[in-house]
Amino acid sequence: MKIVITGGAGFIGSNLARTLTERREISQIRVIDNLSTGNKENIADLDVHLFEGDIQDAALLERAFHGVDAVVHLAALPSVPRSVKDPLASHHANATGTLQVLEVARRAGNPHVIAASSSSVYGANRCLPKHEGLATAPMSPYAVTKLATEAYLGAYHHSFGLPVLPFRFFNVYGPGQCADHPYAAVIPKWINATLNGRPLTVYGDGTQTRDFTYVGTVCQVLTDALLRRVVEPRPVNLAFGHRITLLSLISEIEAATGLRAFKEHTARRVGDVTHSQADESRLRALFPRITPAPLQEGLRATVNWLSRADEHATPAPAGSRNDAASNQHALF
Repeated sequence: MKIVITGGAGFIGSNLARTLTERREISQIRVIDNLSTGNKENIADLDVHLFEGDIQDAALLERAFHGVDAVVHLAALPSVPRSVKDPLASHHANATGTLQVLEVARRAGNPHVIAASSSSVYGANRCLPKHEGLATAPMSPYAVTKLATEAYLGAYHHSFGLPVLPFRFFNVYGPGQCADHPYAAVIPKWINATLNGRPLTVYGDGTQTRDFTYVGTVCQVLTDALLRRVVEPRPVNLAFGHRITLLSLISEIEAATGLRAFKEHTARRVGDVTHSQADESRLRALFPRITPAPLQEGLRATVNWLSRADEHATPAPAGSRNDAASNQHALF
């Protein structure tokens, strides 16, 4: 099989590329990434072909999609706060970008297209756990772009026969997820702060809940979906219903690091969802053999990776910023 991963130099994409290189069924992996939120170093040691550029570039997509069997579409401009700051940028990257991917896939002979949506589409809907039949109620521009992503997949399936599978990612975490930029996800940011003796910024009172999924588990599901060519036009939650409060998460981080964490509470963020928990029924029906990694195991692996990253980090020049270093899906 020949596979394309859009956003393949990012956090989830590079982990998936690494997983796929270990499968004999995969003969070639092509990565598309404009490196605005990804990093070449994430795939430098992998046998992949990098197409450097933007998913809104149809000519680039046509070259990358030629003769492929499947596309895993992960490229996106992540983060709820970022989308609140610049809604148009999120729309162009996530909604228009997805439409371009689907249009080129259709012209390339209808390869299997798997794409990342987000649990943020549930938004203000308070029902728990979140099952895919619930009414969506996006609370941020980012969430709207992800709702558009999965809606376009369904439309192309029904209109053009494109084999698709939209996943609603919840809070994905693990090795490779950077902590040193303004839009970092909560787990790497808090682990990094704990390791370095800095206070953890908690937005609100910390009783918010999240359903975290280890990136290795996500890659297992994506790999299984590719190899078995799982097609489902309806969105599928990619999380396992393991809800935890942010205060409890801090306790787990303390256990994983062996260090005490110091909390610093501040106001809630605009667009943040209060509670999140997946209903795993549809996921389990499609992928019955997947066993998710426990949070404690995933946190230990993440702590180990971040500890090594800290050891090899080069101090940034005074006053410098690294806003474009976000190589993760900040669904929080």
